[in-house]
Amino acid sequence: MRDLLRRARTILVLGAHRDPSRPAHYVPAYLHEAGYRILPVNPLFAGEVLFGERVRAELGEVREGVDILDVFRRGEAVLAELEKIRALAPGLVWLQPGAEHPELERALKEAGIPVVAGRCLMVEHRRLLGDRGRA
Repeated sequence: MRDLLRRARTILVLGAHRDPSRPAHYVPAYLHEAGYRILPVNPLFAGEVLFGERVRAELGEVREGVDILDVFRRGEAVLAELEKIRALAPGLVWLQPGAEHPELERALKEAGIPVVAGRCLMVEHRRLLGDRGRA
């Protein structure tokens, strides 16, 4: 996982939020400060700018390559996005605590997409790389 975090450049955040007190804001803010490009997706804030990028309304609007898909939505809701996730072909899907869903995890793994579930990306980044960004 350490190597993956070092190699990653772009993190798509599904469910990104503009409220700094919410994990869906302060986790991607931390990752942005660590040097990652953050692509926020949330229909509630579509067109606004978060982390230096325009917020997209849905996954289908993302055309860039994605190294990590960081999910801050309930797993049941994300299961409906499975085909769009497959089309994005991220290097890793990270299901934050509360986003776990066994059927979704199984379907992603069957599609050859690695999954981390029930752990916080910010906490794991700090544990593995400290606050040194991707270095």
